Amino acid sequence: MIRKVFRHTMVTQIVSSMTVMICMLVDSMMIGRFLGVDSMTAYGLAMPVLLVFAAFGSMLSAGVQVMCGKAMGSGSKDGMDACYTVSVVLTIAFSGVGLLALLVFLGPICTMLGAGPAEPSNEIFRLTKDYIRGFVIGAPAFLFAQIMVPFLQFSGQQTRVVVGVGAMTVSDILFDILNVFVFRGGTFGMGLASSLSYYISFAVGVLFFVKPSCMFRLRFRLVDKKTCSSVLKYGVPTVINQICMVLLVFVLNNILLEVGQSRAVASYSVISTIGNICYCVGSGIGSVALMLASLFYTDEDRTSLYDLIRTMMRYTVILNLALTVVVLLAAPILVPLFLTDASAKSMAILGMRLFCLSLLPSALNAAFKSYFQGVNRLFFSEAISVMQNFVFTSLFAFILSRFLGTTGVWLCFLCGETLTFLVICAAAWIRHRSVTLDPTAFSFLQNDFGVKEGDYIEMSVRSAEESVAASRKAEAFCLEHGESERNSSMIALCVEEMTENIVRHGFPKDKNENMIDIRLIFKNGQKVIRIRDNCVSFDPLKYLELHETDDPTKHFGIRMVMKMVKNADFVYSLGMNNLTLVL
Repeated sequence: MIRKVFRHTMVTQIVSSMTVMICMLVDSMMIGRFLGVDSMTAYGLAMPVLLVFAAFGSMLSAGVQVMCGKAMGSGSKDGMDACYTVSVVLTIAFSGVGLLALLVFLGPICTMLGAGPAEPSNEIFRLTKDYIRGFVIGAPAFLFAQIMVPFLQFSGQQTRVVVGVGAMTVSDILFDILNVFVFRGGTFGMGLASSLSYYISFAVGVLFFVKPSCMFRLRFRLVDKKTCSSVLKYGVPTVINQICMVLLVFVLNNILLEVGQSRAVASYSVISTIGNICYCVGSGIGSVALMLASLFYTDEDRTSLYDLIRTMMRYTVILNLALTVVVLLAAPILVPLFLTDASAKSMAILGMRLFCLSLLPSALNAAFKSYFQGVNRLFFSEAISVMQNFVFTSLFAFILSRFLGTTGVWLCFLCGETLTFLVICAAAWIRHRSVTLDPTAFSFLQNDFGVKEGDYIEMSVRSAEESVAASRKAEAFCLEHGESERNSSMIALCVEEMTENIVRHGFPKDKNENMIDIRLIFKNGQKVIRIRDNCVSFDPLKYLELHETDDPTKHFGIRMVMKMVKNADFVYSLGMNNLTLVL
C-alpha cells in the first residue's frame, strides 16, 4: 500500500510543483527574449525576495505536513483543525509584515541585492525595483497558494491541486503575452502578471475549503502558543533550507558579477529557472516522504518507515537519472528559448549541462532531509540544508571560480551536493557500523523506538478469504500473549468484521489495486488495532451516528465492534482510511 500511496501522491506533487516552476520559466523566457539582458539580470537579482516569501510559505507547509501527519497518526481531528487554523492566522500575519517591509524599504533592499545605488542612470536598479513592485501585489495569494497544497493533499484533493496550478500557469502565460505585446508594462508588468495568476490559483483552491464536505474547519479557540510553536518548529528545517538558497543565490550572483559580469548572472538566471523545474522531482518525492514519515513515526511503525526509505530511494534514483539524460541532451534547445545573446547562450548551455549532473545527489539529499524532518531528527535535516545549499556549494564556487571562472561556479552544484550525500552516508555507516544501503542504516531511529519485536503483528488483506486468515492469526497472536480465549476470539472477530466490511463495500469489483493493512499491538497493558486501507473515504463512527437505529439487526458488525472498544478514532487522509481501535 505504501508504494501505491507514495506513487500516486508523488505524481501529483511533482506535477503541481513543476507547473508552478513553469510559471517562473515562462517569466524568464519572456523577459530574456523580449525585455533584454538587463531585465533578465534584474529578474535574477530580485529572486531572493521571492525566495524569502517562498521560505515562509514552505516553512508553514512543512510544519503543516508534519503536524497533520502526527494528528492523523494519533487519530486527532482537533489536532488537524488546530493546525489548519494556526496556518491561516500565521499566513495573514506574515503577509502583512512582508508587504509593509517591502513597501517601506524597497530601495535599500534592491541595493542590498546587488542592483547598485538608487541613481537615475542605474537601469538595473530601476528594473529590479519594478519587478518587485509587481510581485508584492500578489504576495498574499502566493503564500496562501503554498499553504493550501498540503491541506488539499491530505484531503485527497489531488485533482484540485493540479487544476489550481494549471490555471495559474495558463493565466501567467496569457498575462505575460499581454504585458509584452499589448500593455508593454516592462518588468513591473511581468511581476504583476505573476501576481494575478497567484490570485487565480488561490481562488481555485479556496473554493474547496468553504464546502461542507471539507475535512478541515477554522476553530480559533484551538489556536494556542503550543500549536503555533510546534508548526513553526517542524517547519524550521525547511525555512533554513530556503534561507540557505537565498544566501547561495546572493553569493553566486556576486561571484558571477566578478568573474563573468552581467551575462554570467543572466546565464545563472536561466540555469536556476530550468533547474528549479528539475528540482521539482526531488522536492515532490521529499514532500511525500515528509508526510508519510511523520505519520508512520507517530504510529511507531518501524516496518513502514523502512519500506518508505526503500520506496523514496528507488523513485529518486530512477527518475533523476532519466531527468539528467534529458537535460544533457535538451540544454542546447532550452537555453535559446531564454537568451538571444550568443556569448550568454554558450555560457548557459555549458552551465546547464554541468548543473544537471548534480540532480541525483541533490534529490537524494532532499529526500533524506524531508525524511529526517518527519521523524523528529530536525538537526540532521537542518545540517543537510546548510551543507548542500550554502556551505559546501558556495565554498566550491569560491574556490573553483578562482581557477576555472564561470565554469567553476557551474561545477559547484555537483561538488557540493555529492559531498553532502557522502556525509549522510558516512554518518549512517558509522552509526550502523557497516557500509550498507540497507534502510535500517539510514533510518536513524532510536534503539527503543516503537513496539518491541514480538509485541505486534502486521497483516495485509486483499480479499474476504485473507480477512478470515488475518482473523485467525490475530487470535493466535492474542493467545500467545496470555489473553483469554474469549478476549482473543473477540479481537479476532473485530478484525474479521471490519476488514470484511471494507472488502465488501470498498473494493471495486473490476480492479485489484486496493489493500488493507492491519496492525495489532500489545503495549502498556492496552490492545490497539490499527486498520488502514486505500479505498473510498468511509468513517464508521460517523456512519453509525447518521444511521442510528433501534433495530438490532441493522449494521450489526460495526455496532458490535464499537461496543467492544474503549476508544475509536478515524481520520481520512492522503487517500487512506485510518481507523484506530483501543481495546
